[in-house]
Amino acid sequence: MKVFQIGAAGGVGRRLTRLLAERGDEVTGMYRKPDQAEAVRAAGATPLPADLIADSVEELAAKMAGHDAVVFSAGAHGTGMDQTTLIDGEGLAKAADAAVRAGVSRFVLVSVFPEAGRDRAPSEGFEHYMRVKKTADVYLTGTDLDWVIVRPGTLVDEPGTGRVTAGWAIEYGTVPRDDVAAFLAAALHETALSRAIVELTGGDTPVADAAARLIR
Repeated sequence: MKVFQIGAAGGVGRRLTRLLAERGDEVTGMYRKPDQAEAVRAAGATPLPADLIADSVEELAAKMAGHDAVVFSAGAHGTGMDQTTLIDGEGLAKAADAAVRAGVSRFVLVSVFPEAGRDRAPSEGFEHYMRVKKTADVYLTGTDLDWVIVRPGTLVDEPGTGRVTAGWAIEYGTVPRDDVAAFLAAALHETALSRAIVELTGGDTPVADAAARLIR
């Protein structure tokens, strides 16, 4: 499978690249900052400079052309509400439109668990982030793409276990970035898993089984 990764330099993105490369997929890793190129290459992807904010839909589509799938795990990562709107929100819409234009039907989006962060005092920036992510999800579901939206719980950096809980509606929890990447790799290749929103936390089910069970 030829995979176009948006957010390839991120914590989940780099992990996902390694897993996809190990299984023989051909990965193009989109990056924005020049100093990210080597990290993308080291993870196993072909680095490609692009910018969700500056590039047009037509320019992004030209870069996506020839791929089988797009994975979107990019985010503003706390750099401000304006950036959240431009990257997590408008950037997702632009990427989805570009995939349609490029004829790349498979589109996997990393979103956010609805109950994330509810154990702390609310902030304007975080509430804006949650609204933008929901609007992005809604936008993607309105396209004709073969989409899958994965909503992980709070991400942690502890080593993955290879086991998760995945379902249409599950209790909130944390999940290692390793296991999010592993689930994304499995879900991407479970082509019968389509037009579905999946919630994901740490759990007891092997990742491959968790993805396959969603189809049954």
